Amino acid sequence: MHTTVTPEPPGDDGPAYRLVPGDPASPVVLHVPHGSRTVPASVRAGLLLDAAALERELDLITDARTQDIAELAANAAAVTPWRFVNERSRLVVDPERFPDEREEMRAVGMGAVYTRTTHRTPLRPEPPADEAALLTTYFHPYAEAMTRAVDDRLAATGRAVIIDVHSYPSRALPYELHGTDPRPAVCLGTDPFHTPDPLLEQAREAFAPLGECRTNTPFAGTYVPLRHYGGDARVSALMLELRRDVYLDEPVTPHAGLEKAAACLAELIEAVGRD
Repeated sequence: MHTTVTPEPPGDDGPAYRLVPGDPASPVVLHVPHGSRTVPASVRAGLLLDAAALERELDLITDARTQDIAELAANAAAVTPWRFVNERSRLVVDPERFPDEREEMRAVGMGAVYTRTTHRTPLRPEPPADEAALLTTYFHPYAEAMTRAVDDRLAATGRAVIIDVHSYPSRALPYELHGTDPRPAVCLGTDPFHTPDPLLEQAREAFAPLGECRTNTPFAGTYVPLRHYGGDARVSALMLELRRDVYLDEPVTPHAGLEKAAACLAELIEAVGRD
């Protein structure tokens, strides 16, 4: 698999994300933030890696094929969920990080704008000269669009359920802050306010066919737009982290487990829709 470097004209990056409409009656938004390998040429110019090193880094950091899992699951669900998909690599910006000192991953050079690789080697100069521009161009518009997507589900259905679709490698990488924690087949990230017990139980049941399922290990938490975070109980959220060997011959080659994982996600979507 190769990096997509887009020679975008100045001032026109094209669609950095896409909202794929679902059924108007569905409260579910499948959020796929880390599945792209696309790096705009203007951003690529600021990275310190040569071509081979960048390919290897993208193999390690990208949640490969999570877009496919979300699409297959959406197509299989009786009531089609909405999908919000990042069309840029997380090496451009990571839309799930806090853009300031609140972000604990800044300690390893992985705040909203990464300065270090998965092996903690230099990715960008520190501090990055283009950080403010990257946040303005990519991070903030993405956050605003995701917020609107959630608001639309609230207006249409009275609730919104964000299922954050991720994956993680079977062996810990040096950047991980909790790399010695257990690495189950399925990690379910939760939030004390936004992850109600019934949603967690539905997820455990849906993903049981994939193997051991644990909560908040080796990754914890889930994504909720800041406008809603900690205050709007109508917004529930769960982070799905699939260990990559469950559906890939690592790092990027899918096997039959991909369709099985998608079927499990479709089952969760169905369960949420029945509430």
